Amino acid sequence: MDRTGMELRHLRYFVAVAETLSFTEAARLLAISQPPLSQQIRDLELEIGTTLIARSSRNVSLTPAGAAFLTRARQILAEAVRARDEARIIGAGRSGTLDIGMTGAVLLGGLGGLVAAFQIFAPGVQVRLHEMPPGEQEAALGAGRLDLCFLRTPGADPALRVEPAWSEGVSAVLPRDHPLAVRRRLALADLRDEPFVFFRRADSRFADHLWTCCIEAGFAPRIVQEVVEAHAVMALVADGFGIALLPDSARRLAPSGLGFRPLAGNPARADVSLVYPREHSAVVGEFIGFARTRLGRGAGSGGPGS
Repeated sequence: MDRTGMELRHLRYFVAVAETLSFTEAARLLAISQPPLSQQIRDLELEIGTTLIARSSRNVSLTPAGAAFLTRARQILAEAVRARDEARIIGAGRSGTLDIGMTGAVLLGGLGGLVAAFQIFAPGVQVRLHEMPPGEQEAALGAGRLDLCFLRTPGADPALRVEPAWSEGVSAVLPRDHPLAVRRRLALADLRDEPFVFFRRADSRFADHLWTCCIEAGFAPRIVQEVVEAHAVMALVADGFGIALLPDSARRLAPSGLGFRPLAGNPARADVSLVYPREHSAVVGEFIGFARTRLGRGAGSGGPGS
């Protein structure tokens, strides 16, 4: 044996002979001829410095050293297979960690269902969800603290790729005893005289989108409170501070005293984008491919799995 020492093939050859107690049968199983097999075993014994297999004209048997070596050789070969499989899984993006940024509103839109489905598809990937304002998500992506995120109206960053994920409608949210609640559908202009509870514009480009839609409808919304999350918006509307504009999915957590009324003509949409670095890991690539398939590349008008 050369100075590189034992190799896995030497262990495989030894285990085959040890398990069959026949050089002829072991050579057949290994698909090699018997003389090279015998030479490999002799080289192995020379490397170790002791006889592993006792040979006679009638039979083959393991020496005590050979029996002990067999146990270890099997363990090493099994561990090598596990290491190979693990490397393949990681290389294919089926193992590792995945840090996803999101807001509570996006989670209501169906992100949870998408992530749960991915965990079934790739159980070796640990997905960690991080709830934070949109601006912080983009900063965390740039700093490498997040692998990807789901954002409404993301900014323009040449280092990031943006793909449409899903889109949903926007509804007017108001107390059920509000005079406008008797209507099944509202025009955005119907809300011109109402006080608004808004997402905080400093943290939300989606809030800017809603503001622009109101301007295009002929009025500037009179904002009385600004908050970060959808559940806080609904709590303030329920307490009588004003009305709001929210993605349709927010009704999943709406208090019983609130009504959601669709807007005629769909003047506002809540579009969600998948945002990730142009240079990314195999795990991120695997999730992106899964999301594209499940979401139909954003072609659907509902949430994930719609």
